[in-house]
Amino acid sequence: MEKTCIDVLPLTMNSSEKQEVVCIFGTGDFGRSLGLKMLQCGYSIVFGSRNPQKNNLLPNGAEVLSYSEAAKKSDIIIIAIHREHYDFLTELTEVLNGKILVDISNNLKINQYPESNAEYLAQLVPGAHVVKAFNTISAWALQSGALDASRQAILKKENPFSTSSAWLSDSYVALGILGFFLFVLLGITSLPSVSNAVNWREFRFVQSKLGYLTLILCTAHTLVYGGKKFLSPSNLRWYLPAAYVLGLIIPCTMLVIKFVLIMPCVDNTLTRIRQGWERNSKH
Repeated sequence: MEKTCIDVLPLTMNSSEKQEVVCIFGTGDFGRSLGLKMLQCGYSIVFGSRNPQKNNLLPNGAEVLSYSEAAKKSDIIIIAIHREHYDFLTELTEVLNGKILVDISNNLKINQYPESNAEYLAQLVPGAHVVKAFNTISAWALQSGALDASRQAILKKENPFSTSSAWLSDSYVALGILGFFLFVLLGITSLPSVSNAVNWREFRFVQSKLGYLTLILCTAHTLVYGGKKFLSPSNLRWYLPAAYVLGLIIPCTMLVIKFVLIMPCVDNTLTRIRQGWERNSKH
C-alpha cells in the first residue's frame, strides 16, 4: 500500500535554526495528529512503527521507520501506544537508555491497574526518563485547532446574589403560598355545610372581597414567575406565547374591569341604581 501524505504548512519558517527531531511511537489517530501539529511548529518528526511500509495518512515531511531505527534519531520519544502494547519496549532497553519517554496514555477505568501507566513504563525501561504529557488533549482537538467548536465561551448569567433576583424569587414563593391559602379558603366556604352556617354578609365578603384578593395574588404570582420574559417581543417572534401568559388573559381582563367598576364615579352610580334610583326622563 502506498503511503498517503498530508501537506503541511509550517507555522515557523526559520531556516537558520536547526530543526529538532522528535520521535513518535505509534501511527494512530493521536500520533498522526500530534505529528502534524509539531511539523507545523517547525519540528522534524520521525514515526516509529512495527510496519513502516503499511502506514498511510501520515503528514508530508514525516519519516517512518522501525521502532529501533526511529529511536536512534531522537532523544525525545512520545509513546502514542496503548499500555497493552508496551511489552516491545523491553527489547529496546539499550536504545532507549538515557532518552526522554513521554507517556500520553489514559486508562479506561479508574484504578484499572495497580500502578499508573507512567510508573509501568518506567519499570519496563528503567534507564529512560519518563514524563507525562498530552493526556488531556484529544486527537480531534489537535486536528481542528482554532476551528473546533468546543471552545469555552463567556456565559452571561445573573449574579446568584443579585438583590433583584432574590426579591423576585421570594415574592414568587410568598404570593403563591398566600394565593393558594385563600383559594382553599374559598373552596371550603363554598361547601353547603359551611355556607349555611354563615350569614349573607359574611358569605358575600368571602366570595367577593377575598375572591378578588385571591385572583390578584394568583395573577401576581404568575406575573412574577415570568419576570422579565413576560410579554417580551423577542420571545414571541417565532412561536406562540407560553401557556402561563395565555392563562393570564381572562384574570387580567377581569381585574381591569373590576378596577374600572370600583372607581368613585362609576361605583356611586351603580350603588344608586342598586338602591332603586332611576334617571328622570325628559318628554
